[in-house]
Parts: sequence; structure tokens; C-alpha cells
Amino acid sequence: MLKLLKTLTSLSGPCGYEHSVSYFLQDYLKDKTDEVFIDPIGNVIARKKGDKPGPVLLLTAHMDEIGFIVKKIEANGLLRFEKLGGHDDRILLAQPVRIMGEKGELSGVIGTMSAHYVKFDDPAKVRKHSSLYIDIGASSKQEAEEMGVEVGTPITWGTEFQVFGPESRPLVRSKALDDRAGCAVLVKVLEELQEVSFAGELIFLFAVQEEVGLRGAKTAAEHLFADAALAVDTTAVNDTPEETMDQSLSLGAGTGIKVMDFSLIVHKTVKNLLVKLAKEQGIPYQLEVFPGIGTDGGAITYSNKGIPTGVLSIPSRYAHSPVEVVDIRDIEATTELVKAFILEEGKNFAF
Repeated sequence: MLKLLKTLTSLSGPCGYEHSVSYFLQDYLKDKTDEVFIDPIGNVIARKKGDKPGPVLLLTAHMDEIGFIVKKIEANGLLRFEKLGGHDDRILLAQPVRIMGEKGELSGVIGTMSAHYVKFDDPAKVRKHSSLYIDIGASSKQEAEEMGVEVGTPITWGTEFQVFGPESRPLVRSKALDDRAGCAVLVKVLEELQEVSFAGELIFLFAVQEEVGLRGAKTAAEHLFADAALAVDTTAVNDTPEETMDQSLSLGAGTGIKVMDFSLIVHKTVKNLLVKLAKEQGIPYQLEVFPGIGTDGGAITYSNKGIPTGVLSIPSRYAHSPVEVVDIRDIEATTELVKAFILEEGKNFAF
């Protein structure tokens, strides 16, 4: 799992520019599924048929990561940028970034004034992203263009994958864990089902542009017909000391079984089945009520005639930052519960 997670998070795939992730998944899954293809907007859709009749289950995770896009190249070679997805302006300063230039990826940094100038500035001021800039080492607009940068060039965080913490419960720190961690879970589930008997058919949807309005899942779900769906995404925990945190979701406490968020009130039958399976199989879980987040499950549930949809959430600290953190035990718990959901005989998704 660690190797797969490192591979997936190392790929650059901000909203609308998920190409490297789409191509990787299509190639990786072609020998593990009955069919896999990339649709016109970049979603990767794969099908795996069981050896017995049963329901069609749609399993989804999103491929895109938050990022930026070049808005303007200044005369001195510095880059102005816009956001792709949700960012907190307070954490942008002095962060490393990766520019996806036409001639290859370039290293850069979001610039900030030296600490020596703080006494001449307002130290409490938070500058909006529109007043910030990225330094790629170019000294002029022409030099930046010769390096392969133009208006519209996409940008991702430039941080690297790292395993840290106690050996008995390793944590992972990386960009793009939202939601390459969910993609890794679905890929791992598919790998572990290769020689396993199961009923029905599985549709795997690796969706684009979730971070800018669930666009990939909305589009794909219109032509994918399923009896039930399960989305796997990360969720922001609240187990740190800030005064707004209520300690209701914790890192390392197990997979999150969604009850509701702003995009979805989870289908009661699906939620209850997930809780039942977790209890029966001793899979650690926590129930999640979090109105501050949405997932592709919200797009899928009202597609076609309505698809009963559940969501499993991988707890994450520092979400939408260059140093997102997850606990491998939570990823493993999520993987086991997805497998249990698939393998449960006699599933009924009636309202």
C-alpha cells in the first residue's frame, strides 16, 4: 500500500489536468479488470464482473488534487496565479511548488518577504493569493516562457512523500492524499479481489475535477447505472488543539462512516450495512457528521433515478495543504470495509 500511495501522490494532477493520473490508472488496471477506459473529460472507468449474479456496485474516488494555474507572467519573470480548488491563503507563503511546464516540470516557491522586513510591515496581515507570486528562478518574462511556462500552465504543491511516526503505527505526509489515498484503497481492493468469488458487477470510477464542484462524478454518473454506490474520500479530522475543534473525528481511530455532509445525507440502509459489517468484522470505525465538506457521493446519489450511496472517509490532518497527513491503519480499515461491503451476500438497498 505504501508503494502504491507514494506512486499515486507523486503524480501531478490538479483539477482539469489529471492526465498523468488517468493514464497511470488506465495502464495499471488493464490486466486487472474486464474493461477500462478514459472518458472524454478524463474520468477512468473500469468494470469487474463477479462469478455470480448480484447487484451492480459503483465505487468511486477522485483523482484530482488542489493546485494553481498561471494567470500572468510579470516582466521580471515572477508568476501570478489563480487557485484550482480550495486553499487557505494563510499557508501559502514560502511553500514549494511544481510547475507543469511544456518542457517538463519546474521547481518553484511561493515568494514572501524576508523576516527582516516584518518590522516595516503589518505582521498580522494575511495577503490574498492574488497579491502573491511564484519564483521559478527566471529573470524575465521571456526567460520564463523559454523555460516552458505560459498563461494557463498548471501548478501543484512541491512537497515529497514521507513516512514518519512510530514503526507500529506509521503516518504518511504528502501532497494529494486528498484523494489519491481513496484511489489507492480502490486499487488495492481490486487487486485483492482478483482470485475471490463475488456476486454482481463492480464499476470503478476514478473521477476528475471533484475539488471544483464534483464535475467528473456528475458527468460520469449520468451514464453509469448501479444498484448502490460507495465513495471513498479523505475527511478533515478535528483532534488538534485549536479552539474550533470538537474532537469528534480522530486520526488513527478507524475509517469514517459518513452520516451526512453538505453534499449528502447518506442513505440509511447503506450506512447501517457499513456499520453492521464493521462491527461483525472488528474493523475500527467512527461515524462522521461534518457539514463542512462534500464528496462525489453527493453527485452520484441523485443521478439517474437515484442511487443509494454511502461514503467511507479516510481521516486526514492538514487537509488541502502541502503536508496532508493520514494514518496507514485508517487506510487499511477503509480497504477492509470496502471489501466487506462488496462480498456481503444478499445485500438489499431498499429505502
